[in-house]
Amino acid sequence: MEKKLQVEAIEQGTVIDHIPAGQGIKILRFLQLADANRRLTIGLNLPTHNDQAKDLIKVADTILTEEQANQLALFAPTATVNVIENYTVVRKFQVTQPQAVQGVFKCPNSNCITHTEKVPSNFHVQTSKTGQIKLKCHYCEKSFATSLFDELKDA
Repeated sequence: MEKKLQVEAIEQGTVIDHIPAGQGIKILRFLQLADANRRLTIGLNLPTHNDQAKDLIKVADTILTEEQANQLALFAPTATVNVIENYTVVRKFQVTQPQAVQGVFKCPNSNCITHTEKVPSNFHVQTSKTGQIKLKCHYCEKSFATSLFDELKDA
């Protein structure tokens, strides 16, 4: 049986691979990739070699910074990022969970100073013994599951 590529190759850009199934849409929203005039290829629930499912995002003519890529670890700790030039992978790396995330999310605590003062949000990233990732606000010191941050991007 002949194998066919399921996703078109890109000349220049970034491929985010090995995203856990169901997290691809969150990452699109998080990085605001669909907001600009970019050519995107999105694969959801694609088969893997071990009969699991994964999501995949290809962004033409856009290279993610390492900081942006590492923020993906909050939603997809197993993701890999491939930088493509002239249809060739020139750099490939596994995302690394950041120690802190600044100026990215609004604090879910409505009583936090970040809602009344002009200070950038600042969260410390924590991982529980069960592997759940939580963000602890530097100002109000409350911890929140990453699922609360899906719609809470800083303006």
